[in-house]
Amino acid sequence: MRLGPLQEIPPGEGRTYDIGRESVAVFRLRDGELRAVQAACPHAGGPLADGQIDRQVVICPLHLHVFDLGTGCAKTGQPDLRTYPVHLDDEGFIVLTIEELAMTGPQRSGGAGHQQLSPPEGQACDKRSEELA
Repeated sequence: MRLGPLQEIPPGEGRTYDIGRESVAVFRLRDGELRAVQAACPHAGGPLADGQIDRQVVICPLHLHVFDLGTGCAKTGQPDLRTYPVHLDDEGFIVLTIEELAMTGPQRSGGAGHQQLSPPEGQACDKRSEELA
């Protein structure tokens, strides 16, 4: 599903898109790569697209919980995030595939393929709390 042009997301930031009954946060990393995770923090529903990011993690803006952008694994003891395949098409549009959801079309929320990927098959998230370096 096409969400919108890449230019909607400045490098180093995220945006939330509503797809059917789900909201997905899409992040444009500073190196140009894209990542997509569920939009709401599982702790208290914080808007993850408004969080701080680097190449590895997003930090929830409400209570500073940390999640791996590639796997969705929580680094601070919270439930893991759902992650989604996302890429850029030949025309510069962000494309997300969520087969299991009934979709009515993307709508960009304010502020900020294939299947669910959290975590990759055969890889469990490490549930020990980690400190940020």
